[in-house]
Amino acid sequence: MEEILKGKRILIVDDEADILETLAELLDMCLVDTAPNFDSAKKFLNKNTYDAAILDIMGVRGYDLLKLNKEQNVASLMLTAHALSPDNLVKSIRGGAQSYVPKDKIADIPMFLADILSSSEKGIKKEGTWFAKLKPFFDKKFGAGWRKEHKEFWQDFDDTYHVSKEDVEKLM
Repeated sequence: MEEILKGKRILIVDDEADILETLAELLDMCLVDTAPNFDSAKKFLNKNTYDAAILDIMGVRGYDLLKLNKEQNVASLMLTAHALSPDNLVKSIRGGAQSYVPKDKIADIPMFLADILSSSEKGIKKEGTWFAKLKPFFDKKFGAGWRKEHKEFWQDFDDTYHVSKEDVEKLM
């Protein structure tokens, strides 16, 4: 995991200084820029090229940043506590995010980021490994049947992002 992350340029955007510090420490093998707000993040995006970005949703206009990242082909991982809901998960993926991670799982960010970067480098378009790892958390947090509200989205997601055994083997 560390090998895929080593030297990667990562932008982290969050309005909580302790989250920025924690993520910078967790990703110390990467070249990290941190931004506490939308304007700072936008300046970084206009000045630098990134392999990936970790975006808070609330407090930093995360969805606006996601749109900018998508335009610049920057892989995005949405990280949230206050916007942790099925609606925001769906909105993030529809908006182009490669992953949606609750802040409860912040210690696992290097793993999720490595999955995104590895899939991208190997040409795997199906970034569903993050969801397979987090589905039990979401099931517990959101309750039984939480995917029913966005039934069509989840059917399409399962068809599009289902990770096959062959895809998992390519990642190994």
